[in-house]
Amino acid sequence: MDKFVITGGNALTGEIPTSGSKNAALPALAAALLTAEPVILKRIPRVRDIRTMQRLLVDIGSLVQVEEETVRLHTPQIVCPEAPYELVKTMRASSLVLGPLVARCGRARVSLPGGCAIGGRPINLHILGLEQLGARIRQSHGYIEAEAPDGLHGATVRFERITVTGTEDLMMAAVMAHGETVLENAAREPEVTDVAELLIKMGARIEGAGTSTIRIQGVERLGGAEHTIIPDRIEAGTFLVAGAITAGDLAITGCNPGHLGALVSKLQQAGSDVTQPTGTTLRIRGAGKLLSVDVTTEEYPGFATDLQAQYMALMTQAEGIAIITETIFENRFMHAQELARMGANIRISGNQAIVAGPHPLTGAGVIASDLRASASLVLAALMARGETVIDRVYHIDRGYEKIEAKLARVGAKIRRVE
Repeated sequence: MDKFVITGGNALTGEIPTSGSKNAALPALAAALLTAEPVILKRIPRVRDIRTMQRLLVDIGSLVQVEEETVRLHTPQIVCPEAPYELVKTMRASSLVLGPLVARCGRARVSLPGGCAIGGRPINLHILGLEQLGARIRQSHGYIEAEAPDGLHGATVRFERITVTGTEDLMMAAVMAHGETVLENAAREPEVTDVAELLIKMGARIEGAGTSTIRIQGVERLGGAEHTIIPDRIEAGTFLVAGAITAGDLAITGCNPGHLGALVSKLQQAGSDVTQPTGTTLRIRGAGKLLSVDVTTEEYPGFATDLQAQYMALMTQAEGIAIITETIFENRFMHAQELARMGANIRISGNQAIVAGPHPLTGAGVIASDLRASASLVLAALMARGETVIDRVYHIDRGYEKIEAKLARVGAKIRRVE
């Protein structure tokens, strides 16, 4: 099992390029199941979750060709409409094939999703939505089995709570349903908008993606398309925090600054200088002194839950007390105890973390519990005194493309040990 060995204390300076968005690429790959024609996707990040999804699509019947950051998918027919547990147990995005498979061939058998142990990810919202579109669904032996032999039909689906993967899954299911489907209380994340743009290129009729109400007029068939995935806003945000926590001077290139407004605002309030030299670049210059600033995670365009752990690492070095409130997942503070091993002063009370700082951090042996927790430990280690060894970095490999190489190029003392 690989580990990261990091010696902290270096201010990071230079440029870091942003990879394509993992969370946008996964539904885009699943969308390719909706057509018998080729789909070409560009700027696909080379991370573990993407490789898992590609293996799943091959088992289902897709021909998958990968060349650098371009993936060509061709699914003339669905051979096996199933996502087996052994393949998808490490990836929560497996549920994204549920909608496309039911829409394309009228049936699907999908293992309940795995992934990070950060709390409930209610697949029931997908199920309720598909049932409203006419699918018959039962759960058995850890699998969801869905059937719609006569096809799906349009309906109005109102999500009880905002769900990104649920919105994406139902949108993909509805594009070939009979009649009109309306998704209410839909997720507004950029990743939802991105997969909608791909579906429109394939011939889907979708209006309102990026708002809380999405209207889909079903079509008989979809065709092939070529599409470039949006930049990964969570990766870009992680590197912005790296610049702030090390008092460095970093330019994050190839990003979409409009997707990072909530984080940039908090970093500026905390004392960092964040500017936008170009339309696709953000530059951060860390301050000598950081100020504590409270944050509450929210659905987009609010502060992303996927940046909460990284922000907590930053607040350990800020003057005062910061209250971090987690409203999306109920078990997403597991990184706090590992940060405490390094010297952080953090108290957990329900869905709030109270972070008092600044407290000097020292290197220690720590364990990554999930994808974003592992990123927070890397950030803490970059400024800690001495050497930190982070175990179970396979978590970070699920969502960050060669993070150690990117950080090393801007001055981090980081190496991977097998």
